Amino acid sequence: MVHPKMKFTYVGIDSHKDTHTAFFLDCFFEKLGSITLGNLPADFAAFLRETPRFKMDGTALLFGMEDVSQYGRALAQFLMANNQPVKHVNAYLIARERKNLNLEKSDFVDAECAARILISRFGNLPDAEDDERYHVLRTLVVRRDFLTRCNLMIKTYLHSLLTVDFPNYHKFFAGIGGKTSIAFFSKYTFPGMLIGISAEELSQFLREHSGGLLGMVRAKEILAALDPAATLEISEKQQVRSTIIRSTIQQLQYNIDDLEAVEIELARVFKSFNTTLTSMSGLDIVSASQLLSCIGDIRKFPTPAKLARYAGIAPISHSSGKRDMQFASQRGDRELNSLFYQLAVRLLLTFGPKHKAHNPYFYEYYKKKVSEGKTKRQAIKCVQRRLVNIVWGMLTHGEDYVNPPMVPVDRPAVEAEVRKLKAK
Repeated sequence: MVHPKMKFTYVGIDSHKDTHTAFFLDCFFEKLGSITLGNLPADFAAFLRETPRFKMDGTALLFGMEDVSQYGRALAQFLMANNQPVKHVNAYLIARERKNLNLEKSDFVDAECAARILISRFGNLPDAEDDERYHVLRTLVVRRDFLTRCNLMIKTYLHSLLTVDFPNYHKFFAGIGGKTSIAFFSKYTFPGMLIGISAEELSQFLREHSGGLLGMVRAKEILAALDPAATLEISEKQQVRSTIIRSTIQQLQYNIDDLEAVEIELARVFKSFNTTLTSMSGLDIVSASQLLSCIGDIRKFPTPAKLARYAGIAPISHSSGKRDMQFASQRGDRELNSLFYQLAVRLLLTFGPKHKAHNPYFYEYYKKKVSEGKTKRQAIKCVQRRLVNIVWGMLTHGEDYVNPPMVPVDRPAVEAEVRKLKAK
């Protein structure tokens, strides 16, 4: 009887911007050859024509790639379009294999390690995704995250510029990136420019840009806060700062407009998946898109436990003899782990004078775990694990999440219980 592993010739591929390196092994880990190819479609076709000379007779090719979403995506898509099976080999596994073999890092070594993992983990590696929708969704999510981080940096920089001449500006505007504050500081870059401006004129300006929310009261507050020593004369230092402020605001406004356009496109692409994730209170289109782009096709995870392990939420057990200790996993997709953590924290929030729980079901579950002696962090990890089950079920079966009604909770009693446990 022929073992299933003997039916394949294993090809590990290490991908880079300009070239890829392919390493061929038989099922007994014997080297059959290697190829370096360019990262162009014409090179892919030539590579596929050349592979038969390395293939064992009576076997099919099985490809394993670490990178199937960036530099290696074009090659992976080409191979799958030509009916070649492609597996995704985790970078952590390649690094560990290289360390176990005590080899120095190189393209050929990484390609060989990918091929060795194909053999040793035969049947357990996930297939490379060929659904273009997930790639498009991931691209939009990454772009939105990038713009969000850029906006934060620009706002921080703008804050450092404005506090020189307007140290109390935050008392007049809700946010530095709001329409009114952007319009105001684009026109009045230093206090001297407000000299001679009447309260009526300034209030009209504020009403136009705030949609009527700000008016005479705010105009008088701004004018009253002016430095009596301010003059219309502008120094060279103020002129340079005014130029930089206007340039920074233009950049911020461009990013804000770009972010709005990306979110509109993200909402359109997300709807094409016809998922029920947004039925859970605490998951809007943006956060649901982030989850979906990290998870990908849910069919890769036949059970919730596999998804939990992929996200680094499942605990790691270290046992020896009669001792068995569990530790939080530091492996897995850390971005996905962070998304489940943020969702858990949102669902555990309470608000209002009556301390209404955002999600009483999870709040009670969290309180139960704390009462059992777990730390707050460990209790949140338990909530994360339960959320994995729910998200897996929603993606697998397409069922809506039924949100429990918000009810008041006895938060002081919970905090007293936690203090009592810590005192023990």
